[in-house]
Amino acid sequence: MQKGTPMIEEQKTCPKCNSSELIYDPQRSELSCRRCGYVIEENNMDMGPEYRAFDSEQRAKRTRVGAPMSFAISDKGLSTAIGQQNKDFNGRNIPERNLAQINRLRKWNKRIRISGTGERNLAIALSELDRQSSKLGLPRDVREDAALIYRKAAKMNLVRGRSIEGMVAASVYTAARRNDLPRTLDEVSDVSNVTKKQIGKNYRFLAKQLGIKLTPPSPADYVPRFASILRLSGNVESMAIDIVNKSREKGLITGREPTGVAAATLYIASVLIGEKVTQRQIAETASVSEVTVRNRYKELTEKLNLCVL
Repeated sequence: MQKGTPMIEEQKTCPKCNSSELIYDPQRSELSCRRCGYVIEENNMDMGPEYRAFDSEQRAKRTRVGAPMSFAISDKGLSTAIGQQNKDFNGRNIPERNLAQINRLRKWNKRIRISGTGERNLAIALSELDRQSSKLGLPRDVREDAALIYRKAAKMNLVRGRSIEGMVAASVYTAARRNDLPRTLDEVSDVSNVTKKQIGKNYRFLAKQLGIKLTPPSPADYVPRFASILRLSGNVESMAIDIVNKSREKGLITGREPTGVAAATLYIASVLIGEKVTQRQIAETASVSEVTVRNRYKELTEKLNLCVL
């Protein structure tokens, strides 16, 4: 669209004739009605950039802002860094007589970014948080939430006297549950080298001190991930979720471990559809015992009257 060409908007309506055919004139910065000519808005501010870019390369060159603020970085991504290339702003090589001075600037710039024990511990914790989240396959928004939880705990001096790894693991576990992407205590323990008991203890401590209220995870939250690991089809996954919903309506999963119920429903669905998967494979994926899978399997098939051969 060329500059000065009117655009038709349909989100608003004219207050005079209720017409939805509105015209925006960028030269006059006016929004008017095409039918009656009434000027609805004027002197609108253009919130977009003043430059034009026709591809991503041009947009990257002409933009003058950096990456968004991130709680998962110790300085929130707002600090600057001196690059490792010995070139000036115009791309010319820096004279050798100035290299020693530039190296000293790099060294002191790196030291100044993290000053004090608190900031150093925070940087270590957030680095460990990013590592654990990456191994657990958690998306960026969950990592940001986990970092925010840990920052609040550090600000309230809740980390003092406790291991950084244990509090980071509890923060990751809490954020995953709060964003409906729960991970089991066994999974978090494997990537953090912290025991399940300690993670659970830290989680309860954080939830109490920070006022975090979480509902118990549903077995349906675990089904898609377990099905993906076992390479089961979408039909098996969909049927397993239906079985979980029917079981919940009849009160069959109250007080049961969610991972065990998810494993059993996946096994039932795989048998009904005819996809081969053993109880041992499902039990190892869900971090439960084969006995748990068999017990939940028998309960659900009997109470739901499922004909499983």
